[in-house]
Amino acid sequence: MAATANTGTQAIDRAALLIATVVRADEPLSFLELHDECGLPKSTTSRLLTALERTELLERNAAGSYVAGPLFWLYATRHDPWDELVRLARPTLERLGTETRETVNLSVTRGDRVVQVAQVDSTYMLGTRDWTEVDVPVHTSALGKVLLAYGALSIPPGRLEQVTPHTITDRDVLARQLAQVTRRGYASTVDELEIGLTGVGVPVRGSGGEVIAALGVSGPSPRLEDRLDEIGRLLNDRAEQLSGLLRRRTRKEGVA
Repeated sequence: MAATANTGTQAIDRAALLIATVVRADEPLSFLELHDECGLPKSTTSRLLTALERTELLERNAAGSYVAGPLFWLYATRHDPWDELVRLARPTLERLGTETRETVNLSVTRGDRVVQVAQVDSTYMLGTRDWTEVDVPVHTSALGKVLLAYGALSIPPGRLEQVTPHTITDRDVLARQLAQVTRRGYASTVDELEIGLTGVGVPVRGSGGEVIAALGVSGPSPRLEDRLDEIGRLLNDRAEQLSGLLRRRTRKEGVA
């Protein structure tokens, strides 16, 4: 009886070791990396990883490496993870606000919508409005295009709403533009949501490399439309720093 109990405890300890190693890692881990890191026999590692995948505690990404499973994200979703995301992102938004003097936004998905969850206001007298909690058609904003391009959202079914004469409503044209977003690393809109408004957005990534948010700058078109590449590069630098912070926090505390 004691031997059975010890064996059961040992299996739990080994499974917990594998989970903890994956969750604390800066990047997804391959089978061999987990085997080496944990020092378990290959057969034991394989058997436990199969069980952990089956119970959704771990999963494999497109490259076959292991990341935290759906149960972690379900738990995070039910415990308001965006509050922590906003707290961690606030210094990045404030730095971008100082660097650009324009309005800076952070957005996430909720269902099939894009929601702005944090904003730093422009320091110019002519700036943009408060976009937090404002619902706009996903294809009309730079932040929405980021989330579409990287698969965090799907292009809405049916006819795409035309908000201004410059709004892209042709699905093929939109698909080509989204492909360009992933190639150059940022999305932009000029007069597509509102005449005179330009936006630039980039992805923010979570622990497994998945896009969990979009970071962007917006302002009057005369100030921004000739600076898209410059702002796109700056945003990507800051988003990469934020993504690195999120990965480190995920390793320590399980932040999504």
